[in-house]
Amino acid sequence: MTRHAIVNDYNHPQPGATSTLTLDEKVAREIRKNGIQRPKGYIVSYHANPEVERMHFGPKHPMKPWRLTLTNKLILAYGMHDAMDLYIPRAATYQEMTEYHKEDYIQFLSRIKPTDKLELEANNLWPFNMGDDCPVFDGLYDYCSLYSGASLDAARKLTNSQSDIAINWSGGLHHAKKAEASGFCYINDIVLAILQLLLYHPRVLYIDLDVHHGDGVEQAFWSTDRVMTLSLHKYDKFHYFPGTGGSDDTGPRNNANPGAHHSLNVPLQDGIDDESYMNLFRDVVTPCITTYQPTAIVIQCGGDSLGGDRLGCFNINIRAHGACVEYTKKLGLPLLVLGGGGYTPRNVARLWAHETSVCIGTELHPALPSHTPFIEHFGVEPKEQTLYPELSQTGRYDNKNSDKYLRDIVTNIQEQLRYVQGSPSVQLQHIPPDLGAVRDEIEREIEEERDARDQGRRRRERGAGIRGEYAH
Repeated sequence: MTRHAIVNDYNHPQPGATSTLTLDEKVAREIRKNGIQRPKGYIVSYHANPEVERMHFGPKHPMKPWRLTLTNKLILAYGMHDAMDLYIPRAATYQEMTEYHKEDYIQFLSRIKPTDKLELEANNLWPFNMGDDCPVFDGLYDYCSLYSGASLDAARKLTNSQSDIAINWSGGLHHAKKAEASGFCYINDIVLAILQLLLYHPRVLYIDLDVHHGDGVEQAFWSTDRVMTLSLHKYDKFHYFPGTGGSDDTGPRNNANPGAHHSLNVPLQDGIDDESYMNLFRDVVTPCITTYQPTAIVIQCGGDSLGGDRLGCFNINIRAHGACVEYTKKLGLPLLVLGGGGYTPRNVARLWAHETSVCIGTELHPALPSHTPFIEHFGVEPKEQTLYPELSQTGRYDNKNSDKYLRDIVTNIQEQLRYVQGSPSVQLQHIPPDLGAVRDEIEREIEEERDARDQGRRRRERGAGIRGEYAH
């Protein structure tokens, strides 16, 4: 065949008909269709490193970082990236992660390899609570440093006034402790981000929407009044991970401790529905804002509180979950929005895409854009390819939260806040560079209580009684 024939065999597509241009045109139409534009009067930043999406916990593990791929593709397909400042954050450094976590734990994460697994298992020497819930996999340290780096980057954009709402869906891993992994979480990026915010903000309110109690964040700020934690979660001391977060868990028992009454919990039973959840959220958050007067808010948007989640037990739909983010946004404070749990990837992606739209102030058309990559993972039928499926009927749980039970929760929160009302500790006295250095004596007082509680929890997880998050 002559060279001339080869050239003639190739027919270049018409301008505008290449796959790249066609996709661009479709996204542009979607932007116009949904009225997507940059918010007026505030800046939303989006922090995502695509390397996180490539990590894999194992074929049978419920945590799927690939859910971030679905989320980002859906956000791009709708064109929401056009309304935000986009950042590919760097990984957190070793030094940044040791701002909270112990050095020997970080050193372990940096050295451990999957090939070490057999030796550790043979000698029953799994340190730092590693194991089935928190496995060792290729790229573990990179994974930790990448999602933590994104949360730190988002927090810094808030403190530098480069953003008013900063989003990192790869973050929100709220179970990790100072010196151990827990509940699929290795590094507590939330704690690192809040420590960054505390360099500039006198008081930070942390809100946790995950179906599991935000125990790691609560524990980190147990003895300080500069962070108030508020967690709404399923609670069963003996049969639901992590078995903490009862209504009487409100901080140190000693009222002289600055952290007393600053750890607030909303322990829920199976099956709470949309209306009850939204009303309860409003009824507990409003007095927290009024009394505590935070200057910044961090909200963890765990998707396992949705109906039909693999590890969840609520009957909440996407719009109801998003209504909590909308309410928080309207408070007008610097807002860090993080991911968290969520083990049905297609619904997690739908949720976080919707809550991204809430942050930028856009109401999305419910039909998923036809050009969305991997759209078949949302369902093969057109009626399944919607942003708002009816999740409250998927594996539905009976609602065991009576009106009286929910009213009692609100009353309890109000009672705890009564101790905070008018307290001098709520007012800014001093912003220390290192909370631990300032309050070492207080930390020592509660260390024995904390260690005893953790040891008991670990014994229950490894034996009879409470199961790990993976086992649920």
